Amino acid sequence: MESMKFGVAFANVGPFVDPIAAIRLAQASEASGFESIWTVVHVVVPGGYQSKYPYDPSGRLPSGEGTVFPDPLMWLAYVASKTSTLRLGTGILIVPQRNPLVLAKELATLDYLSGGRLILGAGIGWLQEEFQALGIPFAGRGKRTEESIAAMRALWSEERASFEGTTASFADCYLRPQPPGGSIPVHLGGHSQAAARRAGRIGDGFFPMGISPEQLPPLLDIVRQGAEEAGRDPATIEVTVPCYATGGEEAMAQVTVLQGLGATRIIVPAALFGGDFETSLSHYGQDVIGRI
Repeated sequence: MESMKFGVAFANVGPFVDPIAAIRLAQASEASGFESIWTVVHVVVPGGYQSKYPYDPSGRLPSGEGTVFPDPLMWLAYVASKTSTLRLGTGILIVPQRNPLVLAKELATLDYLSGGRLILGAGIGWLQEEFQALGIPFAGRGKRTEESIAAMRALWSEERASFEGTTASFADCYLRPQPPGGSIPVHLGGHSQAAARRAGRIGDGFFPMGISPEQLPPLLDIVRQGAEEAGRDPATIEVTVPCYATGGEEAMAQVTVLQGLGATRIIVPAALFGGDFETSLSHYGQDVIGRI
């Protein structure tokens, strides 16, 4: 299991909206051997929304409509300044809600300032009322996400970038700073077959949420097929999946199963580590990460 990576997920909500707790969580994660930390986002949550939240049987956000959702890029920039090796992941960022040129600038700046540590976990969104509040069409968001990613990659990698699409259209544009590594890894989030195909076609990674271990292999088959049809090597696509055991033999057993199914990164929700999270993270590092 030497290639397995570990991350701390849902890190910018709950107690970790507090600035001191945020730094403590990031530093403890880094010290305990976690490779990455991942954020969630909603710009706004319209009261009384009717859209179905896909990752809870109730169809509602478990944390409620009034949950505090700090901007993920600002939160990551804040903790980046107090860490040195921890990768910074958006898990996920709703790409079609944002102007791709502005987003490309924000992401490139954060990646540059953090020494190339950013991972863009990109999703298409589920909350139609949020799109309406932002004045952005809900329909067609999958296509716009793919176009935005292509436009951002051009801006990140080309000396003078040009792109022609319905989402963005520009010619001979300089975007500076550019990412130190020439681009930023893009991991496509979602639990649908369409999300899996998108990850295979254009993703550096796949980030399925809300699925059982039994549902993972069929989705990964779709990822591989999409990659092969696009002339890409499926082995280069990372697979990040959640695990809800926080230590001991139970966690080791789950990690073993998930790796056998094709996972390359395990993420554990930050809230599961409890109030004494620094001690719990350290134990996880010794009992699980240290044994991989």
